[in-house]
Amino acid sequence: MLDLSKVLSIGLGGFLGAVSRYWLSGLAQKLSDRFPFGTLSVNLLGSFILGLLATLFLEKVIVSQELRLFVLVGLLGAFTTYSTFSLETLNLLRNGEWLFAGINILSNVFGTLIAVWAGVSIAKLW
Repeated sequence: MLDLSKVLSIGLGGFLGAVSRYWLSGLAQKLSDRFPFGTLSVNLLGSFILGLLATLFLEKVIVSQELRLFVLVGLLGAFTTYSTFSLETLNLLRNGEWLFAGINILSNVFGTLIAVWAGVSIAKLW
C-alpha cells in the first residue's frame, strides 16, 4: 500500500531540492561560460551533505523515516544533477572541448566521491 506521508515527504523535498539546484547552479555558473561550474558545485555540495546527513541519520541521530526520505531522497536527490552532468559532458565532447569534458568527468566523479567521504568522516567525529 502506498504511504502518503512518505510520498509527500519525498515530493516536497524534491521540489525544494530542484529549486535550490536551479538557484545555486545558476549562481555558480556565472564563473564561466565554457565550463559547467554550476553542475559541479551542486554535485560536490550535494554529495558532501548526503554523506554527512546519511551517516548522522543512520548512525548518530534518531530521525523519522519521513525526515530521512525528505532530506536524503527528495531534497538531495533532486539537488544533485548527474543527468545534467552527462548531457553537459556530451555537449562538451560534441563541441570538441575534450579538455573541459575530461576535467568535468574527473572533477564530478572523483570530487563527489571525496565529498561523500568527507561528509561521512565529519559525521563520524560527532
